[in-house]
Amino acid sequence: MKKILVPVDGSVASQKAAEKAIELAEIYNSEITFVHVIHVPDATMHSRYGFHLEAEIILMNQQLMENGNKFLDDFVEKIQREGIGIQKLVLSGQPYEEILSTANEGKFDLIVMGRRGFSKIKRFFLGSVTQRVISDSPCPILVVLE
Repeated sequence: MKKILVPVDGSVASQKAAEKAIELAEIYNSEITFVHVIHVPDATMHSRYGFHLEAEIILMNQQLMENGNKFLDDFVEKIQREGIGIQKLVLSGQPYEEILSTANEGKFDLIVMGRRGFSKIKRFFLGSVTQRVISDSPCPILVVLE
């Protein structure tokens, strides 16, 4: 197990998943890639008056990406340990799609993720992103409980 993918969103569940991934990386001498996905609104949105807001959406997207990079830098700084190779990715799109795409393209050996992240709708057992990643993952997944 050389490559571990860890999606993080700032929730308690993703924090615990990151901690478990660090433990596994120490045991198996693995590299970890932390990924944070920004859900960016569609640039074709219109105001209530029908004006196209593309310039404002582009500016907002840039700010969201900057905030995402700062969040991930701060997140990794708190949990980083000596001797573990860490990569960071901030992507935009649908979280489950970006996680699966990254797992496929990067040929990861394992995905470690929290049971449920920050979502407005609480699921009884698993969050919707976790469910979708489990159903289509190209590799094993370790779901860490809160």
